[in-house]
Amino acid sequence: MAYLTLLLVTALVSLGHAQIPFLSREMVDRINKANSTWRAELNFQNIDERYLKSLCGTFLMGPKLPEVLHDTSRVNLPDTFDARTQWPNCPTIAEVRDQGNCGSCWAFGAAEAISDRVCIHSSGKVSVEISAEDLLTCCDECGMGCFGGYPSAAWEFWTKKGLVTGGLYGSNKGCRPYTIAPCEHHVNGTRPPCQGETDTPKCVEQCIGGYSPSYPKDKYFGKRSYSLPSDQQQIMTEIFKNGPVEAAFSVYADFLLYKSGVYQHLTGEMLGGHAIKILGWGTENGTPYWLAANSWNNDWGMKGFFKIKRGNDECGIESEMVAGIPMI
Repeated sequence: MAYLTLLLVTALVSLGHAQIPFLSREMVDRINKANSTWRAELNFQNIDERYLKSLCGTFLMGPKLPEVLHDTSRVNLPDTFDARTQWPNCPTIAEVRDQGNCGSCWAFGAAEAISDRVCIHSSGKVSVEISAEDLLTCCDECGMGCFGGYPSAAWEFWTKKGLVTGGLYGSNKGCRPYTIAPCEHHVNGTRPPCQGETDTPKCVEQCIGGYSPSYPKDKYFGKRSYSLPSDQQQIMTEIFKNGPVEAAFSVYADFLLYKSGVYQHLTGEMLGGHAIKILGWGTENGTPYWLAANSWNNDWGMKGFFKIKRGNDECGIESEMVAGIPMI
C-alpha cells in the first residue's frame, strides 16, 4: 500500500511540473494516466482563457460573517448524505442552473442554497426559486456583479433587504427570472457558444409583466446569516440540520476538465475563486468527498454536479462556507 501511495505521489509531482498546454487533450490524458481519484474530459475547447477566468467570479478571503458552532456530540451523522433524497419534496435541491457568460457564481450559490432552505424550513410547504438576478443586480455591497462578488455579502443582503423569486432564463417563472442567456461552455452541447463576459444587468425593482404579487411583497428574508468553521463535522452537522450551504474555493485549470470521481487539484494554474452549493457528503473508493452543484449547466461534470475531496480543505473548500436561516 505504501509503495502504491509513493507511485501516485511521484506521478502527481511529475504531472504538476510538466509543461502541459492549457485545457488540451494532453492535459486530459496526463490527468487520467495519473490514476487519481477522478477522471478528466475535454469539457472546454477553443475558448479564451480570459473568459474561463471570468467564470470564476468569487472574491476569496473577503469579510467574514459571525461563525455558528454546533454541538456535534448530539448529532448522529450518517456516512453518506444527499439533500436531494433527504428532502424529496424540495425540487430546487436537484436543480442545476446556468450562470451564462457572467461571473455570477457568488450569487447563484447563495440563491440556490437559500431556495433549498426556504423549502426545507417550511417543511416543503413553500417551494420557490430565489432570484439570482435580483441578488446579482441589486446588491451593490456584494461586489462587482458579473465581475465578481462576496458570498458572505450575498447572504447578509438576503437578511437585510430580502430577495424576490425568479427562475431560469426564459422560464418566465417568479418575479425576476435570470436575463442572461445560457451559453455552451463545453465541447458537445446544444447551446450557442459563450463569447466574452456580459455587463451586469440593471437592478429593476419590479416584477415581470403578469406576475403577482408586487416586487416588495414577493421578497423572502433571512432571519440570520453566518459563516461555518473550517471543520468537516461542523459543516456536515449544518447541512444535516438546515440544508445545503454555499462554499467558495480556488479553481485551477484541471477543475474545468472534471468529469467524474472525487476531484483534487493535480495540475494547472489557478484561475480564480468560484462559488458553488454543497448538498451532501460521502466516501468513494476510500476517498471522502463533498457533493456539490455547479452553475455551468448540466453538460459539465456529473450532469452539473461534482465531488471534491473532503477533510483536508482541498483548494480552500472548507475555509469559506456561508449559510443562514430563512424567516418563515
